[in-house]
Amino acid sequence: MRIGLLDWSDRIQDLVLTIDIYQLLHSSAWPLTLLLAWFLGERLFALWRVPRVTSYFALGLLVGWADWFGMGAATFGLSFLANLALAIVLFELGYRINLRWFRHNPWVLVLGLFESALTFGAAFWASGWFGLSLEVRLILAALAVSVSPAVLVRVAADTRSSGPVTERVMHLCAINCLVAVFLVKLVLGMWHLRASGDWTAAAFGSIYALGLSAALGAAAGVAIPWLLRHFAMHSQSVTVVFSLTVLLLTTLAYGLMLSPILVALVFGIAARECRVQLSTAQRGFGSIGELLMVFLFVYVGTLIHWPDVWTSLTIAAVLLGLRLLTKTLGNLLLAHWSGISWRKGLLCGLALTPMSPFIVLLLEQTRLYGFEPASAAFAAMAALTVLQGLFGPWVAQWSLVAARETDFTHPARAHDAIVRKDNHAA
Repeated sequence: MRIGLLDWSDRIQDLVLTIDIYQLLHSSAWPLTLLLAWFLGERLFALWRVPRVTSYFALGLLVGWADWFGMGAATFGLSFLANLALAIVLFELGYRINLRWFRHNPWVLVLGLFESALTFGAAFWASGWFGLSLEVRLILAALAVSVSPAVLVRVAADTRSSGPVTERVMHLCAINCLVAVFLVKLVLGMWHLRASGDWTAAAFGSIYALGLSAALGAAAGVAIPWLLRHFAMHSQSVTVVFSLTVLLLTTLAYGLMLSPILVALVFGIAARECRVQLSTAQRGFGSIGELLMVFLFVYVGTLIHWPDVWTSLTIAAVLLGLRLLTKTLGNLLLAHWSGISWRKGLLCGLALTPMSPFIVLLLEQTRLYGFEPASAAFAAMAALTVLQGLFGPWVAQWSLVAARETDFTHPARAHDAIVRKDNHAA
Protein backbone atom coordinates (compact mmCIF):
# COMPACT_ATOMS: atom_id res chain seq x y z
CA MET A 1 0.00 0.00 0.00
CA ARG A 2 2.84 2.35 0.89
CA ILE A 3 4.59 1.51 -2.39
CA GLY A 4 1.38 2.33 -4.30
CA LEU A 5 1.04 5.72 -2.62
CA LEU A 6 4.66 6.57 -3.37
CA ASP A 7 4.15 5.57 -7.00
CA TRP A 8 1.13 7.88 -7.34
CA SER A 9 3.05 10.70 -5.64
CA ASP A 10 5.90 10.35 -8.12
CA ARG A 11 3.46 10.38 -11.04
CA ILE A 12 1.80 13.57 -9.79
CA GLN A 13 5.18 15.26 -9.36
CA ASP A 14 6.19 14.24 -12.89
CA LEU A 15 2.91 15.63 -14.25
CA VAL A 16 3.37 18.96 -12.47
CA LEU A 17 6.92 19.24 -13.77
CA THR A 18 5.80 18.61 -17.36
CA ILE A 19 3.10 21.32 -17.25
CA ASP A 20 4.19 24.70 -18.57
CA ILE A 21 2.63 26.97 -15.94
CA TYR A 22 3.17 30.14 -18.00
CA GLN A 23 1.59 28.60 -21.08
CA LEU A 24 -1.35 27.41 -19.00
CA LEU A 25 -1.92 30.88 -17.57
CA HIS A 26 -1.42 32.44 -21.01
CA SER A 27 -4.11 30.25 -22.57
CA SER A 28 -6.46 30.91 -19.64
CA ALA A 29 -5.90 34.68 -19.54
CA TRP A 30 -8.83 35.67 -21.75
CA PRO A 31 -11.47 33.42 -20.14
CA LEU A 32 -10.38 34.51 -16.66
CA THR A 33 -10.41 38.18 -17.65
CA LEU A 34 -13.86 37.95 -19.23
CA LEU A 35 -15.23 36.17 -16.19
CA LEU A 36 -13.78 38.84 -13.90
CA ALA A 37 -15.12 41.61 -16.17
CA TRP A 38 -18.62 40.16 -16.05
CA PHE A 39 -18.62 39.86 -12.25
CA LEU A 40 -17.17 43.35 -11.91
CA GLY A 41 -19.77 44.83 -14.25
CA GLU A 42 -22.69 43.16 -12.48
CA ARG A 43 -21.49 44.10 -9.00
CA LEU A 44 -20.71 47.77 -9.73
CA PHE A 45 -23.98 48.22 -11.63
CA ALA A 46 -25.96 46.77 -8.73
CA LEU A 47 -24.13 48.86 -6.12
CA TRP A 48 -23.62 52.26 -7.76
CA ARG A 49 -25.30 52.04 -11.20
CA VAL A 50 -21.92 52.07 -12.93
CA PRO A 51 -22.62 51.28 -16.60
CA ARG A 52 -21.57 47.71 -17.24
CA VAL A 53 -19.65 48.62 -20.38
CA THR A 54 -17.57 51.12 -18.41
CA SER A 55 -16.46 48.34 -16.06
CA TYR A 56 -15.60 46.05 -18.99
CA PHE A 57 -13.58 48.76 -20.71
CA ALA A 58 -11.79 49.81 -17.50
CA LEU A 59 -10.65 46.25 -16.84
CA GLY A 60 -9.46 46.01 -20.45
CA LEU A 61 -7.41 49.17 -19.95
CA LEU A 62 -5.85 47.75 -16.81
CA VAL A 63 -5.03 44.43 -18.46
CA GLY A 64 -3.56 46.16 -21.52
CA TRP A 65 -1.49 48.51 -19.38
CA ALA A 66 -0.09 45.58 -17.37
CA ASP A 67 0.33 43.53 -20.57
CA TRP A 68 -0.99 40.52 -18.71
CA PHE A 69 0.26 37.44 -20.58
CA GLY A 70 0.42 39.32 -23.87
CA MET A 71 -3.29 40.19 -23.96
CA GLY A 72 -2.46 43.65 -25.26
CA ALA A 73 -1.07 42.27 -28.53
CA ALA A 74 -3.29 42.71 -31.59
CA THR A 75 -4.43 39.35 -33.03
CA PHE A 76 -6.44 38.85 -36.20
CA GLY A 77 -8.72 36.22 -34.68
CA LEU A 78 -9.59 38.48 -31.77
CA SER A 79 -10.16 41.42 -34.13
CA PHE A 80 -12.61 39.33 -36.15
CA LEU A 81 -14.44 38.31 -32.97
CA ALA A 82 -14.69 41.95 -31.89
CA ASN A 83 -16.13 42.92 -35.26
CA LEU A 84 -18.61 40.07 -34.99
CA ALA A 85 -19.72 41.42 -31.61
CA LEU A 86 -20.12 44.90 -33.08
CA ALA A 87 -22.00 43.48 -36.07
CA ILE A 88 -24.53 41.86 -33.74
CA VAL A 89 -25.13 45.20 -32.04
CA LEU A 90 -25.43 46.98 -35.38
CA PHE A 91 -27.97 44.42 -36.59
CA GLU A 92 -30.04 45.08 -33.46
CA LEU A 93 -29.67 48.84 -33.96
CA GLY A 94 -30.67 48.53 -37.61
CA TYR A 95 -33.74 46.52 -36.63
CA ARG A 96 -34.86 49.38 -34.40
CA ILE A 97 -34.72 51.87 -37.30
CA ASN A 98 -38.15 52.75 -38.68
CA LEU A 99 -37.71 54.24 -42.15
CA ARG A 100 -41.34 55.38 -42.16
CA TRP A 101 -40.49 57.71 -39.30
CA PHE A 102 -38.12 59.57 -41.62
CA ARG A 103 -40.90 59.90 -44.16
CA HIS A 104 -43.37 61.22 -41.58
CA ASN A 105 -40.77 63.45 -39.90
CA PRO A 106 -37.94 64.18 -42.36
CA TRP A 107 -36.50 66.74 -39.94
CA VAL A 108 -35.00 63.88 -37.92
CA LEU A 109 -32.98 62.85 -40.98
CA VAL A 110 -32.06 66.47 -41.64
CA LEU A 111 -31.00 66.81 -38.01
CA GLY A 112 -28.73 63.75 -38.23
CA LEU A 113 -27.04 65.01 -41.40
CA PHE A 114 -26.76 68.57 -40.10
CA GLU A 115 -25.07 67.71 -36.81
CA SER A 116 -22.82 65.21 -38.63
CA ALA A 117 -21.64 67.93 -41.02
CA LEU A 118 -21.22 70.37 -38.13
CA THR A 119 -19.12 67.88 -36.16
CA PHE A 120 -16.99 66.95 -39.16
CA GLY A 121 -16.23 70.58 -39.98
CA ALA A 122 -15.38 71.51 -36.39
CA ALA A 123 -13.16 68.47 -35.84
CA PHE A 124 -11.30 68.99 -39.13
CA TRP A 125 -10.72 72.66 -38.31
CA ALA A 126 -9.53 71.99 -34.75
CA SER A 127 -7.20 69.13 -35.73
CA GLY A 128 -5.27 71.59 -37.88
CA TRP A 129 -3.84 73.16 -34.71
CA PHE A 130 -1.71 70.10 -33.96
CA GLY A 131 0.43 69.74 -37.08
CA LEU A 132 -1.26 66.56 -38.33
CA SER A 133 -1.21 65.46 -41.96
CA LEU A 134 -4.25 66.05 -44.17
CA GLU A 135 -5.22 62.35 -44.22
CA VAL A 136 -5.01 62.06 -40.44
CA ARG A 137 -7.09 65.23 -39.99
CA LEU A 138 -9.74 63.92 -42.37
CA ILE A 139 -9.93 60.52 -40.72
CA LEU A 140 -10.15 62.11 -37.26
CA ALA A 141 -12.97 64.36 -38.42
CA ALA A 142 -14.80 61.42 -40.00
CA LEU A 143 -14.49 59.34 -36.83
CA ALA A 144 -15.64 62.27 -34.68
CA VAL A 145 -18.99 62.11 -36.49
CA SER A 146 -19.66 58.56 -35.28
CA VAL A 147 -21.53 57.46 -32.18
CA SER A 148 -20.97 54.12 -30.48
CA PRO A 149 -24.00 51.86 -31.06
CA ALA A 150 -22.58 49.24 -28.66
CA VAL A 151 -22.67 51.70 -25.75
CA LEU A 152 -26.11 53.13 -26.51
CA VAL A 153 -27.80 49.77 -27.13
CA ARG A 154 -26.29 48.23 -24.01
CA VAL A 155 -26.99 51.24 -21.76
CA ALA A 156 -30.58 51.40 -23.01
CA ALA A 157 -30.99 47.65 -22.37
CA ASP A 158 -29.44 47.80 -18.90
CA THR A 159 -31.68 50.68 -17.83
CA ARG A 160 -34.70 49.36 -19.77
CA SER A 161 -34.97 52.73 -21.41
CA SER A 162 -37.82 53.37 -23.84
CA GLY A 163 -39.50 56.50 -25.10
CA PRO A 164 -39.18 59.28 -27.68
CA VAL A 165 -35.71 60.40 -26.58
CA THR A 166 -34.36 56.83 -26.62
CA GLU A 167 -35.75 56.09 -30.07
CA ARG A 168 -34.56 59.41 -31.48
CA VAL A 169 -31.07 58.78 -30.11
CA MET A 170 -30.99 55.33 -31.71
CA HIS A 171 -32.04 56.75 -35.08
CA LEU A 172 -29.48 59.56 -34.87
CA CYS A 173 -26.83 57.02 -33.89
CA ALA A 174 -27.60 54.98 -37.01
CA ILE A 175 -27.37 58.10 -39.20
CA ASN A 176 -24.07 59.10 -37.61
CA CYS A 177 -22.63 55.61 -38.11
CA LEU A 178 -23.65 55.54 -41.78
CA VAL A 179 -22.20 59.00 -42.40
CA ALA A 180 -18.97 58.10 -40.57
CA VAL A 181 -18.49 54.92 -42.63
CA PHE A 182 -19.22 56.86 -45.82
CA LEU A 183 -16.69 59.58 -44.93
CA VAL A 184 -14.02 57.06 -43.88
CA LYS A 185 -14.38 55.21 -47.18
CA LEU A 186 -14.10 58.48 -49.10
CA VAL A 187 -10.93 59.39 -47.18
CA LEU A 188 -9.55 55.92 -47.90
CA GLY A 189 -10.27 56.31 -51.61
CA MET A 190 -8.73 59.79 -51.68
CA TRP A 191 -5.59 58.49 -49.99
CA HIS A 192 -5.23 55.69 -52.53
CA LEU A 193 -5.65 58.22 -55.33
CA ARG A 194 -3.02 60.59 -53.90
CA ALA A 195 -0.59 57.78 -53.10
CA SER A 196 -0.76 55.88 -56.38
CA GLY A 197 -2.74 58.01 -58.81
CA ASP A 198 -4.78 54.88 -59.55
CA TRP A 199 -8.47 55.68 -59.96
CA THR A 200 -9.30 51.96 -59.90
CA ALA A 201 -7.74 51.48 -56.46
CA ALA A 202 -9.47 54.63 -55.23
CA ALA A 203 -12.87 53.45 -56.46
CA PHE A 204 -12.24 49.98 -55.02
CA GLY A 205 -11.51 51.47 -51.61
CA SER A 206 -14.64 53.64 -51.51
CA ILE A 207 -17.45 53.22 -54.05
CA TYR A 208 -17.04 49.47 -54.44
CA ALA A 209 -16.89 48.84 -50.69
CA LEU A 210 -19.86 51.06 -49.91
CA GLY A 211 -22.10 49.80 -52.72
CA LEU A 212 -21.37 46.12 -52.30
CA SER A 213 -21.61 46.29 -48.51
CA ALA A 214 -25.06 47.86 -48.71
CA ALA A 215 -26.16 45.40 -51.40
CA LEU A 216 -24.96 42.39 -49.40
CA GLY A 217 -26.74 43.55 -46.23
CA ALA A 218 -29.96 44.33 -48.13
CA ALA A 219 -29.92 40.95 -49.91
CA ALA A 220 -29.59 39.13 -46.59
CA GLY A 221 -32.32 41.32 -45.10
CA VAL A 222 -34.71 40.17 -47.82
CA ALA A 223 -33.63 36.53 -48.11
CA ILE A 224 -33.61 35.58 -44.42
CA PRO A 225 -37.15 36.90 -43.67
CA TRP A 226 -38.40 35.02 -46.74
CA LEU A 227 -36.76 31.87 -45.39
CA LEU A 228 -38.31 32.37 -41.95
CA ARG A 229 -41.79 32.91 -43.40
CA HIS A 230 -41.64 29.66 -45.35
CA PHE A 231 -40.35 27.51 -42.49
CA ALA A 232 -42.13 27.38 -39.15
CA MET A 233 -39.49 28.12 -36.49
CA HIS A 234 -39.70 28.80 -32.79
CA SER A 235 -38.00 31.83 -31.25
CA GLN A 236 -34.74 30.04 -30.39
CA SER A 237 -34.34 28.83 -33.97
CA VAL A 238 -34.95 32.35 -35.30
CA THR A 239 -32.21 33.64 -32.99
CA VAL A 240 -29.81 30.98 -34.27
CA VAL A 241 -30.63 31.84 -37.90
CA PHE A 242 -29.94 35.54 -37.40
CA SER A 243 -26.77 34.80 -35.40
CA LEU A 244 -25.38 32.55 -38.12
CA THR A 245 -26.34 35.08 -40.78
CA VAL A 246 -24.46 37.87 -38.99
CA LEU A 247 -21.47 35.53 -38.68
CA LEU A 248 -21.66 34.71 -42.40
CA LEU A 249 -21.96 38.36 -43.41
CA THR A 250 -19.02 39.38 -41.21
CA THR A 251 -16.89 36.62 -42.72
CA LEU A 252 -17.86 37.63 -46.26
CA ALA A 253 -17.16 41.28 -45.49
CA TYR A 254 -13.65 40.41 -44.33
CA GLY A 255 -13.00 38.18 -47.34
CA LEU A 256 -14.29 40.74 -49.86
CA MET A 257 -12.66 43.72 -48.08
CA LEU A 258 -16.04 45.30 -47.41
CA SER A 259 -17.38 47.08 -44.35
CA PRO A 260 -18.83 44.60 -41.82
CA ILE A 261 -20.28 47.60 -39.98
CA LEU A 262 -22.31 48.75 -42.97
CA VAL A 263 -23.33 45.20 -43.93
CA ALA A 264 -24.75 44.42 -40.48
CA LEU A 265 -26.55 47.76 -40.12
CA VAL A 266 -28.24 47.49 -43.53
CA PHE A 267 -29.14 43.86 -42.79
CA GLY A 268 -30.99 44.94 -39.65
CA ILE A 269 -32.80 47.79 -41.43
CA ALA A 270 -33.87 45.53 -44.30
CA ALA A 271 -35.07 42.80 -41.92
CA ARG A 272 -37.20 45.38 -40.10
CA GLU A 273 -38.74 46.56 -43.38
CA CYS A 274 -39.59 42.94 -44.25
CA ARG A 275 -41.71 42.80 -41.07
CA VAL A 276 -39.73 40.16 -39.20
CA GLN A 277 -40.89 40.22 -35.59
CA LEU A 278 -38.22 39.66 -32.94
CA SER A 279 -39.42 38.75 -29.47
CA THR A 280 -37.95 40.30 -26.34
CA ALA A 281 -35.99 37.11 -25.65
CA GLN A 282 -34.26 37.40 -29.02
CA ARG A 283 -33.03 40.95 -28.52
CA GLY A 284 -29.28 41.01 -27.91
CA PHE A 285 -28.89 37.39 -29.13
CA GLY A 286 -29.16 36.02 -25.59
CA SER A 287 -26.19 34.79 -23.60
CA ILE A 288 -23.92 34.63 -26.64
CA GLY A 289 -24.59 38.29 -27.38
CA GLU A 290 -23.89 39.25 -23.78
CA LEU A 291 -20.60 37.32 -23.79
CA LEU A 292 -19.52 39.01 -27.01
CA MET A 293 -20.33 42.41 -25.52
CA VAL A 294 -18.08 41.72 -22.55
CA PHE A 295 -15.31 40.61 -24.89
CA LEU A 296 -15.75 43.62 -27.19
CA PHE A 297 -15.16 46.25 -24.53
CA VAL A 298 -12.37 44.36 -22.78
CA TYR A 299 -10.63 43.78 -26.11
CA VAL A 300 -10.80 47.42 -27.17
CA GLY A 301 -9.40 48.44 -23.79
CA THR A 302 -6.40 46.16 -24.26
CA LEU A 303 -5.54 47.83 -27.59
CA ILE A 304 -4.74 51.21 -26.02
CA HIS A 305 -1.06 52.17 -26.20
CA TRP A 306 -0.50 54.14 -23.02
CA PRO A 307 2.45 56.30 -24.17
CA ASP A 308 0.15 57.66 -26.90
CA VAL A 309 -2.49 58.51 -24.29
CA TRP A 310 -0.24 60.98 -22.46
CA THR A 311 0.89 62.67 -25.68
CA SER A 312 -2.64 63.05 -27.08
CA LEU A 313 -4.40 64.51 -24.04
CA THR A 314 -4.53 68.03 -25.48
CA ILE A 315 -6.09 67.03 -28.79
CA ALA A 316 -8.49 64.75 -26.88
CA ALA A 317 -9.68 67.62 -24.70
CA VAL A 318 -10.20 69.88 -27.72
CA LEU A 319 -12.02 67.30 -29.84
CA LEU A 320 -14.10 66.11 -26.90
CA GLY A 321 -15.25 69.63 -26.11
CA LEU A 322 -15.97 70.57 -29.72
CA ARG A 323 -17.78 67.33 -30.43
CA LEU A 324 -19.96 67.72 -27.34
CA LEU A 325 -20.73 71.29 -28.42
CA THR A 326 -21.64 70.44 -32.02
CA LYS A 327 -23.79 67.42 -31.10
CA THR A 328 -25.80 69.36 -28.52
CA LEU A 329 -25.94 72.56 -30.58
CA GLY A 330 -27.21 70.74 -33.65
CA ASN A 331 -29.97 69.05 -31.66
CA LEU A 332 -30.90 72.30 -29.93
CA LEU A 333 -31.11 74.33 -33.14
CA LEU A 334 -33.41 71.85 -34.88
CA ALA A 335 -35.32 70.60 -31.83
CA HIS A 336 -38.45 72.63 -32.53
CA TRP A 337 -38.62 71.74 -36.22
CA SER A 338 -37.99 68.04 -35.53
CA GLY A 339 -40.85 67.87 -33.04
CA ILE A 340 -39.34 67.87 -29.53
CA SER A 341 -38.66 70.41 -26.80
CA TRP A 342 -35.32 72.12 -26.35
CA ARG A 343 -34.73 70.19 -23.12
CA LYS A 344 -35.17 66.85 -24.86
CA GLY A 345 -33.07 68.11 -27.76
CA LEU A 346 -30.26 68.89 -25.33
CA LEU A 347 -30.55 65.43 -23.76
CA CYS A 348 -30.45 63.79 -27.20
CA GLY A 349 -27.27 65.66 -28.03
CA LEU A 350 -25.64 64.62 -24.74
CA ALA A 351 -26.70 60.99 -25.21
CA LEU A 352 -24.74 60.94 -28.50
CA THR A 353 -21.47 61.43 -26.58
CA PRO A 354 -20.07 57.84 -26.65
CA MET A 355 -17.65 56.88 -29.45
CA SER A 356 -15.68 53.88 -28.20
CA PRO A 357 -15.38 51.09 -29.30
CA PHE A 358 -16.87 51.96 -32.69
CA ILE A 359 -14.04 54.31 -33.70
CA VAL A 360 -11.36 51.80 -32.73
CA LEU A 361 -12.77 48.99 -34.85
CA LEU A 362 -13.55 51.27 -37.77
CA LEU A 363 -10.00 52.60 -37.71
CA GLU A 364 -8.62 49.07 -37.37
CA GLN A 365 -10.52 48.05 -40.51
CA THR A 366 -8.93 50.87 -42.51
CA ARG A 367 -5.50 49.73 -41.31
CA LEU A 368 -6.18 46.15 -42.42
CA TYR A 369 -7.27 47.47 -45.83
CA GLY A 370 -3.95 49.25 -46.36
CA PHE A 371 -4.56 52.76 -45.01
CA GLU A 372 -1.08 53.64 -43.74
CA PRO A 373 -2.04 56.83 -41.79
CA ALA A 374 -4.34 54.70 -39.60
CA SER A 375 -1.57 54.12 -37.05
CA ALA A 376 -0.93 57.87 -36.70
CA ALA A 377 -4.67 58.52 -36.40
CA PHE A 378 -5.03 55.86 -33.71
CA ALA A 379 -2.15 57.40 -31.74
CA ALA A 380 -3.76 60.84 -32.01
CA MET A 381 -7.08 59.47 -30.71
CA ALA A 382 -5.68 57.31 -27.89
CA ALA A 383 -6.59 59.67 -25.05
CA LEU A 384 -9.96 60.46 -26.63
CA THR A 385 -10.73 56.74 -26.82
CA VAL A 386 -9.88 56.27 -23.14
CA LEU A 387 -11.97 59.24 -21.99
CA GLN A 388 -14.90 58.23 -24.17
CA GLY A 389 -14.76 54.61 -23.03
CA LEU A 390 -14.73 55.55 -19.35
CA PHE A 391 -17.11 58.52 -19.25
CA GLY A 392 -19.19 58.28 -22.46
CA PRO A 393 -21.52 55.57 -21.06
CA TRP A 394 -22.05 57.66 -17.91
CA VAL A 395 -23.18 60.67 -19.97
CA ALA A 396 -25.49 58.53 -22.12
CA GLN A 397 -27.02 56.85 -19.06
CA TRP A 398 -27.50 60.16 -17.25
CA SER A 399 -29.19 61.64 -20.34
CA LEU A 400 -31.69 58.79 -20.59
CA VAL A 401 -32.38 58.97 -16.85
CA ALA A 402 -32.89 62.76 -17.06
CA ALA A 403 -35.37 62.15 -19.89
CA ARG A 404 -37.33 59.98 -17.41
CA GLU A 405 -37.41 56.99 -19.75
CA THR A 406 -35.55 54.42 -17.62
CA ASP A 407 -36.35 52.08 -14.75
CA PHE A 408 -34.25 54.35 -12.51
CA THR A 409 -36.95 57.02 -12.77
CA HIS A 410 -39.92 54.61 -12.92
CA PRO A 411 -39.70 52.19 -9.95
CA ALA A 412 -43.11 50.71 -10.71
CA ARG A 413 -42.04 49.83 -14.22
CA ALA A 414 -38.86 48.25 -12.84
CA HIS A 415 -40.92 46.12 -10.43
CA ASP A 416 -43.20 44.97 -13.25
CA ALA A 417 -40.18 44.04 -15.35
CA ILE A 418 -38.75 41.94 -12.51
CA VAL A 419 -42.10 40.20 -12.04
CA ARG A 420 -42.31 39.42 -15.76
CA LYS A 421 -38.74 38.10 -15.73
CA ASP A 422 -39.52 35.83 -12.74
CA ASN A 423 -42.69 34.55 -14.38
CA HIS A 424 -40.81 33.88 -17.60
CA ALA A 425 -38.11 31.95 -15.68
CA ALA A 426 -40.78 29.91 -13.88
